[in-house]
Amino acid sequence: MGGVLFFASCLHSNRDDASAAVSFNFDIRPILSDKCFKCHGPDASHREAHLRLDIPDSALAPLKNTKGAFAIVPGKPDQSELYRRVSSPDPDYQMPPSDSHLGALTPQEIILFREWISQGAHFEKHWAFVPPVKAPLPEVHNTKWIHNGIDNFVLARLEQLNMQPNDEADKERLLKRLCLDLTGLPPTLARMNAFQQDNNSDAYERQVDELLATPQYGEKMAVHWLDVARYADSYGYQDDNIRTQWPWRDWVIHAFNENLPYDKFLTWQIAGDMLPNANKEEILATAFFRNHKYTEEGGVVPEEYRIEYLVDKTRTFGKGILGLTVECAQCHDHKYDPISQKDYYSLLAFFNNTKEVGYEGDVSVSKPAKLPILSFNDSDVHNTLSFINKKDTGAMTVSVMGQRDTFRTTYLLSRGRYDAPKDSVQAAGPKAVMAYDTTKFPRNRLGLAQWTVSTNNPLTARVFVNQLWQEFFGRGIVKSAGDFGMQGDLPTNPRLLDWLAADFMEHGWNTKRLVRQIVLSSTYRQSARTTKEQLEKDPENIWLSRGPRSRLSAEFVRDLVLSTSGLLVPTIGGPSVKPYQPAGLWESATSGRGVLATYRQDHHDSLYRRGMYTFIKLTVPPPIMGIFDASNRDQCEVRRGRTNTPLQAPAMLNDPTVLEAARVLAQRLGSDNTSPDDKIVKAFRTILCRTPSAQEKQRLINYYNDQLSVFQKDPAAAKKSLEVGEYPRPKITDPTAYAALARTIDLLYNLEETITKT
Repeated sequence: MGGVLFFASCLHSNRDDASAAVSFNFDIRPILSDKCFKCHGPDASHREAHLRLDIPDSALAPLKNTKGAFAIVPGKPDQSELYRRVSSPDPDYQMPPSDSHLGALTPQEIILFREWISQGAHFEKHWAFVPPVKAPLPEVHNTKWIHNGIDNFVLARLEQLNMQPNDEADKERLLKRLCLDLTGLPPTLARMNAFQQDNNSDAYERQVDELLATPQYGEKMAVHWLDVARYADSYGYQDDNIRTQWPWRDWVIHAFNENLPYDKFLTWQIAGDMLPNANKEEILATAFFRNHKYTEEGGVVPEEYRIEYLVDKTRTFGKGILGLTVECAQCHDHKYDPISQKDYYSLLAFFNNTKEVGYEGDVSVSKPAKLPILSFNDSDVHNTLSFINKKDTGAMTVSVMGQRDTFRTTYLLSRGRYDAPKDSVQAAGPKAVMAYDTTKFPRNRLGLAQWTVSTNNPLTARVFVNQLWQEFFGRGIVKSAGDFGMQGDLPTNPRLLDWLAADFMEHGWNTKRLVRQIVLSSTYRQSARTTKEQLEKDPENIWLSRGPRSRLSAEFVRDLVLSTSGLLVPTIGGPSVKPYQPAGLWESATSGRGVLATYRQDHHDSLYRRGMYTFIKLTVPPPIMGIFDASNRDQCEVRRGRTNTPLQAPAMLNDPTVLEAARVLAQRLGSDNTSPDDKIVKAFRTILCRTPSAQEKQRLINYYNDQLSVFQKDPAAAKKSLEVGEYPRPKITDPTAYAALARTIDLLYNLEETITKT
């Protein structure tokens, strides 16, 4: 309980200062949002007693249902009906009412309301709707710990909480963390040895710069954006046939490697086709909005599905770029955020004038791309699209955005129904976020892009910085990365988030600079060692008193296994591949129509590509990746769940890729003219990226000897254990030592530390 109470007391005032003033944003609004906004919030259709508590004009006005009374009387809590009701023990008078099932306020929450009203009941605009300000760096006592501005904010918070940060991680663990975070791949033995022997003060910084310059950096960064963009290799729905959106994936990798500024990165994806003299690369970027599911079933209503595609685009833009749950306003006004149903359809209107149709025919006439399309050939690839890993010589097509020549009116749809139009609306961004000034922003997607990347937009930079922070530390400064609204989590370090967002925009939306800034900080470089005090005070490492420790994402579990075994084929980009998969999965969940009715496994190099290139069929996502919490890509996802289910252990134990990797690494080590003990140490360093302790080494040697003894008694079993996988097997007269080493390596792959970032 001590840790819970400590955490609760820290969040009592979730600000960076020690002010005694109760904040509406950080103390009062979260309670109102949880307990009151359902009946007294932005949604007018469900509002009770004509009382709205999220804006002062209503909250401070005379109550219409109680003559002479006020919900809030600034400075006078005992005369405020709100305070009297939330603090009342009478169930017939108390708010929220018992039949709302929202629960009564806690004593601490009631005290906060009394203090806030006593202090004048000052309302504030929602923190996320106020443009970020680059605050001065806070002063700290332990100045030697500071590497850059990030550390000032983190250490100031820790010192405020009477906590101390950890020392820097040792070189081996720090390098593993850095390589996995920047490239998604573990360090090679050569890199480990070089870093270990480099005693220069800038050794770590040079490692950072080298890794940022590798093409694997773009692959690592792209994986999160593929989740945001709901990238998949099939259309979804019942027939779920193949499509060719992978050239857009190649572009994303290229954009991150070329360090395309984030404002341009977004602008091209929102409206690249509308830029003056748009080239094919800029048009290709708009495939971002065409990654949604697309029906090829018979008997559908085309307009119903066209609206469904617009809803998907609007949700993706809202969640992935603005960090808002705008979809909650599709059928009625948002119950918590100041987003009306009219605001929702005004946002949807930006996408309503594209050439996309709701239906192009059933699976019998399926094509790999839906109109509008971008076509390109070898000449294009040799010139403007050189980053595309095109395998064949024919022309290719990708689904992209394209604007209609004629204007289509957008209507507010009653209860979100495609066939129930009401009032017409004009394209505009949510006014609660930022006014849509039509003298600056035209009412089209290019205007939406300009509005989105305006330095006055309070959300865009904050949301991306938070998502990026989440990639390195396991959780964002705002935990609810897709919800910066009233029901979202409060930022644990608001001034740090704002400083990072403002600094990011100030330096040209430079993503590599931001990444470099994060990984060079002392905050990131801390040891993940955890003390009893840290566990009690901060079990989730919210205040960052230790380094990040989290399991690798699904794709990178595969990458680690392939990379350390030497199996990995490092080709960048190209079509998706179909590696080993349990038989019958696609066949048991298919209509029987289309080219994806049967799973046809690839062979040779295609078996050993990085996880991000694994073919994703929306109705049957790759099973091993699903077990390790990969997004199934049927909708925008900005934060993956993280589970620890029993299935993960047998998946690693029985996955043919892991067993084959163990065999192949044993095969490679077998060519070394060294003792079994030395081979085991080398395997340990290769896979776990550190030197084993004497005790660990002895345990592994004992295990190897046990397995050797077992196989010497049963050579046939040794031979059979080496038959997994298609990678060529050398001719071996005595397979027993080879099989025992493979078993030992397989054990290493199944250690928790192996697939943990630090």
